[in-house]
Amino acid sequence: MTRLTQVKKLTSPAAFLDHLDGLGVSLPFDHDPDLDALNAPIQIAGRTSANRFAVLPMEGWDGTDDGRPTDLVRRRWQRFGSGGAGLVWGGEAFAVNRAGRANPRQLCAGPSSAADLAELRALLAPQQVAGLQLTHSGRWSVESRPARADPLLDRRRTGPLLTGGELEALADDYVAAARLANGAGFDFVDVKACHGYLLHELLSGEGDLAERSVLMRTIVERVKAEGIAVGVRLSVFDAVPHVAGDDGVGRPEDGTTTTFGFDQPVELIDLLGVDLVCVTAGSPYYSPHVQRPAYFPPSDGYRPPEDPLVGVARLVQACADLAAARPNVTFVASGLTYLQEWIPNVASNLVRQGGAAVVGLGRMALSYPDFFADTLAGTPPDRHRLCRTFSDCTTAPRNGLVSGCWPLDDHYKHRPDRAVLAAAKRNGPNVDG
Repeated sequence: MTRLTQVKKLTSPAAFLDHLDGLGVSLPFDHDPDLDALNAPIQIAGRTSANRFAVLPMEGWDGTDDGRPTDLVRRRWQRFGSGGAGLVWGGEAFAVNRAGRANPRQLCAGPSSAADLAELRALLAPQQVAGLQLTHSGRWSVESRPARADPLLDRRRTGPLLTGGELEALADDYVAAARLANGAGFDFVDVKACHGYLLHELLSGEGDLAERSVLMRTIVERVKAEGIAVGVRLSVFDAVPHVAGDDGVGRPEDGTTTTFGFDQPVELIDLLGVDLVCVTAGSPYYSPHVQRPAYFPPSDGYRPPEDPLVGVARLVQACADLAAARPNVTFVASGLTYLQEWIPNVASNLVRQGGAAVVGLGRMALSYPDFFADTLAGTPPDRHRLCRTFSDCTTAPRNGLVSGCWPLDDHYKHRPDRAVLAAAKRNGPNVDG
């Protein structure tokens, strides 16, 4: 395998752009970030977001057994609220029922949710525009219940397919969760349709798009009928499942390089009638290099089969293409954390040229929550806090530990169970760093 160059070693604009040229890809780039563009307000869900940055949703692994927030969850939300982003998209992946949780510590709807969600919303800044991500994990739930059979993914299935009646009943759960979010002060809900979870899996099935999108359209229409604004985090392309080869490098599991899954994002956006979309792709389970480009893989993953900047460019271009196709829709870009020092340069040009209305970051908000405020003020980033995509925020929970940035956040660095994480990393795929 050709050794990859970490982006942190590209220490000048010329080095960064030359490296992109060598890869045969391009990214929007301003040598001097346009702070006016990044600080420009924008209307989202009937409110004004003060700038063009967003905190993206992540799946928490640190709630209670019955799906309620803990002090660790509250600390994370407080940091999101003080970090300076104008928009908090989702904040947390909130399962619409207990059965739909992707892990046994994920937040989910329950008897105490009204008060719990109000408490979390209050930890964000009042002026921030905030949505709550509503999800059901389907095939990837703790009790795996796929929406449909799939020859590439069924080897991972442990439970029976959801029945038609069960799928129809789920619409009630989504609407009930949307009411809870609205009552708690959230400005919109994100009807999550990405990363191989339930609604995305349905969109990736057989039949025409109108047929595949019935449940999602029903949910969106019913939530909008409640007077609640709706956004959608959408996988706009996908890839076949990847596994580690003999050299530890990811390769397509079926021996091909074909793509699969949902591939009609513009048509779906039109069908749904939504004007707020967060662009993503791939899956953290079967194609993490596509979903969240990183130099270091999680312990159960594989070494990246391409320079992570190729993955970033793919996601950025997908967002720009959609923004050009539907200029009246507010598109939020994702997948940019791997850019590290160069996020402001790329985000500035992307917003200024209309390739995205807002730039969202997830993992960076764990290691360096006030990255947004520093960037918007023109302060050079603190290199010691930049997320270097070590993937410990994935490796830790997959080995029974809580969510968080274990390498860079002192709150996690000094936990006694850090030894479990170190052992998992020693046994995972090796990447020279």
